[in-house]
Amino acid sequence: MTNAHKDALFVLVKSLSKSEKRQFKLYVGRLGVNTDAKFLALFNLLDKIKVYDEKLILENGIVKKAQLSNLKAHLYKQILVSLRLNPVNQNIRVQIREQLDFATILYQKGLYKQSLKILDKAKLIAIENEEKNVAYEIVEFEKVIETQYITRSIPDRADELALQAKQLSAQNVMTSKLSNLSLQLYGQMLKIGYARSDEDIKRIQKYFKKQLPKYKMEDLGFREKLWLYKAHLWYSFLTQDFLSCYKYSSKWVDLFYENKEMINLNPVFFLKANNYLLESLFFVKYSSQFKETLEKLEKIVEGEDFPKNDNISSLGFLYLTSNKLNLHFLEGNFEKGLYLVKIVEYGINKHKERIDEHHIMVLYYKIACLYFGIGDNKTCIQYLKRIINNKNLKMREDLMCFARVLSLIAHYEAGMDYHLEVQLKSTYKFLLKMNDLHAVQKEMIKFLRRLGDIFPHELPNEFQKLYDQLKKYENHPYEKRAFLYLDIISWLESHLQNRPVSEIIKEKALALTR
Repeated sequence: MTNAHKDALFVLVKSLSKSEKRQFKLYVGRLGVNTDAKFLALFNLLDKIKVYDEKLILENGIVKKAQLSNLKAHLYKQILVSLRLNPVNQNIRVQIREQLDFATILYQKGLYKQSLKILDKAKLIAIENEEKNVAYEIVEFEKVIETQYITRSIPDRADELALQAKQLSAQNVMTSKLSNLSLQLYGQMLKIGYARSDEDIKRIQKYFKKQLPKYKMEDLGFREKLWLYKAHLWYSFLTQDFLSCYKYSSKWVDLFYENKEMINLNPVFFLKANNYLLESLFFVKYSSQFKETLEKLEKIVEGEDFPKNDNISSLGFLYLTSNKLNLHFLEGNFEKGLYLVKIVEYGINKHKERIDEHHIMVLYYKIACLYFGIGDNKTCIQYLKRIINNKNLKMREDLMCFARVLSLIAHYEAGMDYHLEVQLKSTYKFLLKMNDLHAVQKEMIKFLRRLGDIFPHELPNEFQKLYDQLKKYENHPYEKRAFLYLDIISWLESHLQNRPVSEIIKEKALALTR
């Protein structure tokens, strides 16, 4: 039996909505000969079964084993053609491509003038909507036709096309360089997280300066500015300059509000821009603007005019729920955030085919922190286990490291210290392996190791020592990242003052409200 997640056709069929399935059957049935077609019988069977089972397909007698692969490929293609015809998927890009296809057909029939007319209209639409790659492709096609059909209406046609090709090529090269830089910085963020030392900072700065192309702001269009802000944003995240993160994510969001027609054309980039703005606001603890930005985003996403498809639905779920959790962390309202747990669990199950494992683990970590905040340490540990037991080391390593540290603290708080020594050794080895043993973690492990030798009446003094030791790292350029994942300072204050940690965080949030 093949795993359902590995069979592309089965996953595609299961992703279809009721209306899409109905449209596919209407599309197939447009010709009477298709009603008994083998690929339609295969579609109906895959639609019914819950788990992909090749043996069951063959037993149904739809097709012989030797022909199954070809039939599946044909069905896959027919579903895609049907989806392409769906009005939901008829965005500007698809429409421009369709016009380009029509022009190609007319060109092949020798109807050059008609082909050029369609290409000229498609090119204008492409340039207006910042689709410069396809615009360049259209210009190159126009040049091919012009060599076979000379239009006498525009004497300088050759010069005009040559200039357009040169301009579009330069803009596309700039976009490519900036998007490459952004992608490489994002890759570093996923692999190692924030900069950990002066050497890391120098390496990132050197790489950024070397790869950042020279540009004049007035020469950049929407697409180039988008990638420029995104590259600066990832550079700021890596170097832990969260005020710069706020600056460039704000520029990115403002870019969309200044070009509102681009929101519907690039909904994914719009969602990401707002998500990074919210993340930056979370790091600088600007709770009032965080709440305002989140409410504005949710209103736009749920509006009738905002594009709707599976990908956008998945991203909307991911960004809205993640930031709603962050808002409860900012305000210290952990208990009020518990309603989100069921929403997150349901959403992960619903969107698991379209959300990568890294983001799922981040959601689990946030839920673990939610339960830690209300003192439900056993549930906190259960969610952390999902991260710790994940053997995929390609996900962000710093998240895995802090999950282990939080697990140690949660075990201590839950009174489950009978395996603490084994866990301490395991965590210590893991941190060494990840090259992630920093001062904050060292102090935490040293403290937890001493617990077995400390008498109960000595605990307040030991908590005070650890608090004094960690407090000096709160604004340290590299050590402060530990406090982004776990508010250890507030946890220690809760012990020293004998008050719930949520109460401490809530007081700090009120003091910081702006």
